[in-house]
Amino acid sequence: MALYQTAAGILEKLQRREGAVKTLVYDSGFKNVRQLYALLCETLRYASVIDEIITSSELLRGPKKLPINLAKVLVYDLLFGKGLQCGGRWKSTILAHRARLHAELAKLKVKRKVSSNQDLVTSMGGSSQGPVLPRYVRVNTLKTSMDDVITYFKRQGYTYFGKARSIQELIDFGQKSGKLFLQDLHVPNLLVFPPSTDFHKDSLYTSGHLILQDKASCLPALLLDPPVGAFVIDACAAPGNKTSQLAAILQNKGKVFAFDLDTKRLATMSTLLLRAGVTCQELANLDFLTVNPSDPKYHKVSHILVDPSCSGSGMPDRMRVLTDEAGTEQEERLQALSAFQRRALSHALKFPSAQYVVYSTCSIHQQENEDVVKDILEQHPDFRLVHVLPSWPVRGLSTFPGSECCLRASLADTLTNGFFVALFQRRSPEEKRIACTSKALKPADVQVNASDGRSERNEIVHSKRKSECISQDSVSGPKKNRKKKKKRKTDQS
Repeated sequence: MALYQTAAGILEKLQRREGAVKTLVYDSGFKNVRQLYALLCETLRYASVIDEIITSSELLRGPKKLPINLAKVLVYDLLFGKGLQCGGRWKSTILAHRARLHAELAKLKVKRKVSSNQDLVTSMGGSSQGPVLPRYVRVNTLKTSMDDVITYFKRQGYTYFGKARSIQELIDFGQKSGKLFLQDLHVPNLLVFPPSTDFHKDSLYTSGHLILQDKASCLPALLLDPPVGAFVIDACAAPGNKTSQLAAILQNKGKVFAFDLDTKRLATMSTLLLRAGVTCQELANLDFLTVNPSDPKYHKVSHILVDPSCSGSGMPDRMRVLTDEAGTEQEERLQALSAFQRRALSHALKFPSAQYVVYSTCSIHQQENEDVVKDILEQHPDFRLVHVLPSWPVRGLSTFPGSECCLRASLADTLTNGFFVALFQRRSPEEKRIACTSKALKPADVQVNASDGRSERNEIVHSKRKSECISQDSVSGPKKNRKKKKKRKTDQS
């Protein structure tokens, strides 16, 4: 019963706008955070259906009146989940209404002229309108290989469709059900299953061979792409999926310094990393902003991942409606968040040996994304953006020169949660010299072509715009020359 009571308490906090779903889940102290998070996500997704069924069945009018939010999670599991997983008087109350609840569900389907639960959610304006988010599963190469996992699922009766060739193919696949899967077209070691596929009891998941991770969440570590043996910082690390992905890219060699200020989240992360077979991590219960970039301990750090707290506005629609503030209140929160995000990103760029820094959010707001990147580029001229993953269909908003280097993700466009990613690269000494020369150029320095009278300023400005953003394919140094990475780079594009 603790699962349902905790979930009901979080629903109440969401209605009072006391935080985002993930934050409230991790702060709850509940042991199985994944189970709790999954229950909440699905209850929220079916919210409009559940509300109507509770009303029409008069569930809350009995002598043993259920608290409304407790009723919601219990009704979800009874009608749409795996059945009630509890005992006690509340289970008896729900079971006493079971026939009526099922009857009202059937009536609602007839009324809406649908036959499936998924279509019912869609018909009532639920978050499944349009493309449906598939189940993404990252293969943990610290414990297994893509070939072995594909073989495993084939033996379990799954049909393998090979590697996807387009996002549209993934969208079409997301409408299917059953024992099917394919390989993602952008992220190596990522498999895609129908949305209803459940892995929580699968032996590969429980043993850490598989990581349940949204595709967009895989992008920051993938694009940072530290070489084997590198020293890396994960600035805001919990719950740890990105940290485990970084460790897999490093092949457990080198070091991943992972920071998080929340003790409970860090403890949960430690358990996740242990199960994933990560051994190159060094966890610290610290605010990243208090870490001294000049500390000799971090003098080898060449790659940094900054995924700071954000509004979470890229999460599924129903949860965003329940957790987002409106009007002035929202604007004030976005200002506070973006101020923190600027501090975190600026701090990362101060580490003297840092060559590459990824900045990412699960937000759709320009204030947390392009505006932050634009300001940081102005404050740190030693860095520029890298044009990452050229085949990705959605780029940054056109708010500053070079914004097309950034990536945006959304359910409608990329079949992922809403996300934003930017990759910074430290300029070489020669690039710094050229940048300084261009910046110092004054109007009096502009030369005029005597033959046609046209100013050469346009050529200088055009050259400067191009220097703001460099293709990932043209990055020199170890990132390009590593032979072991060539195949992965080819797969990305």
